[in-house]
Amino acid sequence: MRRMVDILIEIADAHAHLYRVTLRLPRPAPMQHFSLPVWIPGSYMVREFSRHLQNLRARQGRAECAVEQLDKCSWQVRCAGRGALTLVYEVYAFDTSVRTAFLDAQRGFFNGTSLCLRAAGREAEPHRMRLGRLPARWQVATAMPPTGRRHEYLCADYDELVDHPVELGHFWRGEFAVRGVAHEFVVAGAWPGFDGQRLLADTRRICEAQIAFWHGRAKPPLSRYVFLLNAVEDGYGGLEHRASTALICARRQLPRLGVAEPGDGYVTLLGLISHEYFHTWNVKRLRPRDFERVDYGRENYTRLLWFFEGFTSYYDDLLLLRAGLIDAPRYLRLLAKTISGVLATPGRRLQSVAESSFDAWVKYYRSDENTPNATISYYAKGSLVALALDLSLRAGGRGSLDEVMRRLWVRSGGGPIDEGDIADELSKVGGRGYDAEFTAWVHGRGDLPLRPLLAQAGIAWADEAGDLASELGLRVSEGALSGVQVKSVLRGSAAEQAGVSAGDELLAVDGWRLRRLDDARSWLKAGKPFELTLVRDQRLRSLRVQPPKTSAGSVTLKPAESVTPAARALRQAWLGA
Repeated sequence: MRRMVDILIEIADAHAHLYRVTLRLPRPAPMQHFSLPVWIPGSYMVREFSRHLQNLRARQGRAECAVEQLDKCSWQVRCAGRGALTLVYEVYAFDTSVRTAFLDAQRGFFNGTSLCLRAAGREAEPHRMRLGRLPARWQVATAMPPTGRRHEYLCADYDELVDHPVELGHFWRGEFAVRGVAHEFVVAGAWPGFDGQRLLADTRRICEAQIAFWHGRAKPPLSRYVFLLNAVEDGYGGLEHRASTALICARRQLPRLGVAEPGDGYVTLLGLISHEYFHTWNVKRLRPRDFERVDYGRENYTRLLWFFEGFTSYYDDLLLLRAGLIDAPRYLRLLAKTISGVLATPGRRLQSVAESSFDAWVKYYRSDENTPNATISYYAKGSLVALALDLSLRAGGRGSLDEVMRRLWVRSGGGPIDEGDIADELSKVGGRGYDAEFTAWVHGRGDLPLRPLLAQAGIAWADEAGDLASELGLRVSEGALSGVQVKSVLRGSAAEQAGVSAGDELLAVDGWRLRRLDDARSWLKAGKPFELTLVRDQRLRSLRVQPPKTSAGSVTLKPAESVTPAARALRQAWLGA
């Protein structure tokens, strides 16, 4: 029989949130090395999963083997002979995020990067994973290839093993098929009254639209796909995998029986589903050449996240529109929100989207009070780069960004690409070079020419006044019980010039106690200074604030009423009728 790495995962103690992992390695090296990843692909931050690994022991037959830890995430085992080596260890799992592992008496979830050690030199061998005894009536959901035996799975190599998250416990599940691909949707933690059939039907429309986007009438390069959604009191996010995605949302975002109109929360969830499903093509297969071989032991740098995350962010809501799940006015509201957020971020003047991509490891995932002043999101601005390129291509009458994406897929065979490939396909579709746009929009730090590009597409742009916090350059949390807490002070703002700092609690304006900052609009006069009372480090302070004469506010977008035939045709091609 061909050699393989065998891994058994058991529940050691659900109340202590402990998994037990038994790894069996035939014919080990005399000094066999093992390591646990420090990050999980798709989430660009070193997370040190090994901090939760404990009680590692090794043996060959009945003989104990010496284990020596080499660094934060790797060990070596001194073996005696060529007999099979068995490792046994425990992993603490109490993180509900999509990136790690979780276990209690009601639910289990894990990514292989959190639980499964890599045997050096044996990563390319088949890896068999088995699940031990589970509590009564617990179910299992994963896209990992089954062997046909109960709770047993076989992967071609270590990379495949850790690219299939596993959901355990009691959950709702539904199925549908699109173009010969079986899809399964699993939801854990939903409230009573959750409308699973609606979620299933809407997700199917998303999948149909995306498969048609990439392949037309051809068959997509997968046979099965699984959505794993964990509904919690408050949470949001997702992580893509080759044949599945792990998602988390707030329970209130789920569709409810008897509620026909999709609320903003449900539309946000559909956008997340669309985003992660689009990654099946754009990042899991079509991927940065820098990620052709993944190194699990350190940061893996690329300057292309503006394309792989940003362009995915452009298409996630646009494909909801094409699938008929939202209408054009709603899509334009979502787009306007993204534009407003980017324009309200001073960090866009300091960091390009290419730099933001490279710095993801130390900046994007490690946000603090200064993040808006020093960085720009490669998701948000990257999506606007995609918008600008799409509208430029359409205005030129030579094609669209859709064609560029499909050409990149064909060009690479659904494999690695670099910036040169993207620029080359843009020039072929657009009939000209796009070096100037790449220099200004991708590697530059200026604002994108979105207003004139949208005008060419028959979209009217209007600037509206924002709330008092945005006018003053503050990002706050506020409520009747918590009061007004300052999270960030934006660079060059009126609040910064007055001396407000992150962490301050704002108590009163002109002597009037307040719980919501916008209440002060009732008596403040436009452009006139006022007295702001706050608490910092247990001390009361009074500051004189001079509001700006003009404020950025927010952007609204809507179809222009009077447009040229060319603009109307462009708008219809982009947004539909």
